[in-house]
Amino acid sequence: MAKVLFVASESAPFIKSGGLGEVIYSLSKEMRNIDIDAAVILPKYSEIPFNYQNGMKKLNAFNVNVGWRNQYCGIEYLEHEGVPFYFVDNEYYFKRSGMYGHYDEAERFAFFCRAVIESLEYIDFMPDIIHCHDWQTGMIAPMLRIDYPKYNGIKTIFTIHNLYYQGVFPKEILEDLLGFDESAFNISGLEFYGGVSFMKGGLNYSDIITTVSQNYAEEIKTPLYGERLDDILRAKSNILFGIENGIDYNRYNPAHDTAIYQKYDGKTINLKVNNKISLQKELGLNADAEAPMIGMVTRLVKQKGIDILLARLEEIIKKNLQIVILGTGDKHYEDMLYEIKTVYPKKISVNIMFADRLARKIYAASDIFLMPSLFEPCGLGQMIASKYGTVPIVRETGGLKDTVIPYNEYTREGTGFSFKNYNPGELSDIIDYAIKFYHDKKVWKTIMQSAMRLDNSWQKSSDKYKKLYEKVMGEK
Repeated sequence: MAKVLFVASESAPFIKSGGLGEVIYSLSKEMRNIDIDAAVILPKYSEIPFNYQNGMKKLNAFNVNVGWRNQYCGIEYLEHEGVPFYFVDNEYYFKRSGMYGHYDEAERFAFFCRAVIESLEYIDFMPDIIHCHDWQTGMIAPMLRIDYPKYNGIKTIFTIHNLYYQGVFPKEILEDLLGFDESAFNISGLEFYGGVSFMKGGLNYSDIITTVSQNYAEEIKTPLYGERLDDILRAKSNILFGIENGIDYNRYNPAHDTAIYQKYDGKTINLKVNNKISLQKELGLNADAEAPMIGMVTRLVKQKGIDILLARLEEIIKKNLQIVILGTGDKHYEDMLYEIKTVYPKKISVNIMFADRLARKIYAASDIFLMPSLFEPCGLGQMIASKYGTVPIVRETGGLKDTVIPYNEYTREGTGFSFKNYNPGELSDIIDYAIKFYHDKKVWKTIMQSAMRLDNSWQKSSDKYKKLYEKVMGEK
């Protein structure tokens, strides 16, 4: 049985900022269901809820070199739902408000990467494979290769969840934080346009590279989506694999979801409208069961298409529909949405927060789920919405293209609607097109039920990961 250590900067249920945290939690559980001995190691953030922190057991403590610094590191342990979780404890680095965005991100995650490797002597888990996720873990493979020859039997897999965020810092961190000499500062190593890139470290030193959808794996090999790393990704095509994320149907299922107002399934889908009526009352919208409700649970950033939505939002609102938005992000987007809400308080609800229960209510209540993303490596929202019978409208990019089948009015097949070009006109047109079918209740019910029948579970994806693990272990 392969032993795989997942390394990530976040994981539900302890702490998460978005899809990465969901994926680590769900994937680690699923891997254990298919006879992969999976464990997870995370930073011990102070914002992890007390009930989890109180249940952690301290295993050991030691010091970790961060360049010339010698820093304390504690390792704590908690088993949750059958998955072993290890936590790297250092209050100087992780006892802060918020997981990301601090002035010393390079130092924090240089410490975390080296602490993960050093911890292998102190935990009862020696992995065959270290599976790293996103830039915060990108230095693990270089550190293993350069500084830890005793672990040269451990294979590394690096998963890109979003290539846009790369962890690029000044050259000075090479020696000052990482403890590397100039030999690592080259185009085949860590050098990136004069700086040092954690992401590039993961790409250049890992045995296998994966990303979170097949379409995104192709897109990032092009200059348009490659974020100046497309040449490396093209060169590494033979070890680059796209594997779609999944969702945990034990958590996201309207038949069992206790957060929503009215439970329902594919056979009782007519009950779904009760969720809309209840949410309209809760959010102060016009009580109108017939008005199509468009939901968005999203980060309010350009990547998510907020700019092209805002360009036509007033025009869209003036139609006989409602919009419910939940999320946080760039302040200028938040302010613009609030301003529009003050003009149309009965037609748009703007909720600048992260609230899991409200998110589930939006998935259950909405008729349409909107994801007009500029780019989207995989996306979970469209998969969750589909399970709730909420028809997705997406732009044809990344995992959105892989997971939404555009409705064909001639064959009457499809699970949602999509548009190709990133512009406000196409977004407005596809909303109009979808609403035309919304008013044909028989057709719309068919689309809803087709979406609900999609299999976006982790089972298919976990089987692909298992084959990759077997492949890379066969190369030992």
